[in-house]
Parts: sequence; C-alpha cells; structure tokens
Amino acid sequence: GQVLTEAGEALLARVEAMAQAAAGIAEGGSGAAALSGTLRISVPEGFGGWFLPRHIDQFTAAHPRLTLDLVANSGLLSLSKREADVAVTLSRPKAGPVIARKLSDYALRLYASPAYLAAAGTPVRGADLAQDHRLIGYIPDLLFDPVLRYLDEVHPGLTASLRSSSINAQHRLIAAGAGLGVLPCFIGNADPGLVPVLPERKIVRSFWLVTHKDTHNLARVRAGRDWLVDAVQQHRSALLP
Repeated sequence: GQVLTEAGEALLARVEAMAQAAAGIAEGGSGAAALSGTLRISVPEGFGGWFLPRHIDQFTAAHPRLTLDLVANSGLLSLSKREADVAVTLSRPKAGPVIARKLSDYALRLYASPAYLAAAGTPVRGADLAQDHRLIGYIPDLLFDPVLRYLDEVHPGLTASLRSSSINAQHRLIAAGAGLGVLPCFIGNADPGLVPVLPERKIVRSFWLVTHKDTHNLARVRAGRDWLVDAVQQHRSALLP
C-alpha cells in the first residue's frame, strides 16, 4: 500500500542501474566457457521434472563453471523480486518489467493404466467419463494458473473426485490405477505403463519464456534462454505429438 515519492522514484532508477552494472561485473571472464556464478530457472513441475532433465547435459557441458538452480514446483518464483533469472510460465505475464516470448505449445491427453481400464472398462465417448469412471485432476482452489482447468475441454461438466496440487502425484495416481486423468503428452507418452484414452480429445496449452528487462542481456541469462529454446526446438515432437 506504499507509494514512492518523486525523490524515491529517482533514487530507484539509479539503484537499479547500479544493480545491473554489479551483475555484469560478477559474470567476469569472456566466452561461454568462462560463465560462472549461479543461474536460477523457475519452471512448472512437470516440465522441470520430465522434459528438461533429458537435456541438462547439453547445458552443463557447455557451461561447466556455472551453477544451475532448476526450481521445479507448483508455483513460480518472481522475476521482479529477483527470485529467479529465467522463468518458464504457463501464461504470458500481463504486467511487470519483463520480456516474454512463446517458448512452445504442448499437448495434453487423457491417460489411464491398462489395469484400470480392464477393471472399469474403456470409455468410447466423453459422456462415459461422467457416468462410470473416477477422474483425477487438480484441486480447483489451489490452481496456480487458470489454464490448468482441463476437464471441461475433455467433456463439459466433468469434475475430478481424486485431486492433487501436484502433476507428479496425479501421474503416480493414474499409473497406480486409481483413475483416469489428463497429463501432458511428454509425461503420459514417456510412461510405457500408460495408454491414451479418447486420444482424439487433444488439449493444447503453451509455455512462455520470461526474463526481467534489467537482466535480459546478461550472458548467463542469454545462455539459459538459448538452451531452453534449443531444447524445445530439437525435441518439439515430445511436446506436441
């Protein structure tokens, strides 16, 4: 509820310039191999746990002196508060001193285990899901982004009766045969113990690549951005099959 005075605004601009200059000094050296310090990247839990680990070697081999913090959880860190250097988000930021670009679209489908389908039957239309099946999904009150509301796009009016705030927990519940649920294809297709259900019901969402304006051009931030873009471009078929 506090508002800066005119003198405070003038001081803030000078302090931010000092912070940017100090960050540039801290990088030191020249060339990619000389990058050091810490790069913190905030990513959604599923993307950070299932897609990125397959491509980490590409980054660490190119920047052996740089420490990489991969923060993969259900909530994202704030770039404005300098909690992270780079963020991958599920929605484009609507405000703030940030630079955003679309990283990639990705697809989601309904998945189940063969054991569950053998016991409960395989649905052949969306209406079957509302009548005869247990659905797994997010807790509505704890969604950190509204784009995580999927079930209405599978069939109108569907609700989950087994819920978790974690996509990894949802995956484990589906794999254990507790019900059917929507997963990103880069998770569902990577688990040989799952099969797609109603595969024609594909849901598409997007990842956004976001950096702070003040640190957007720092060498370590550029290196992180370039790595994320390259990994997605090289393996887009895993995200959007």
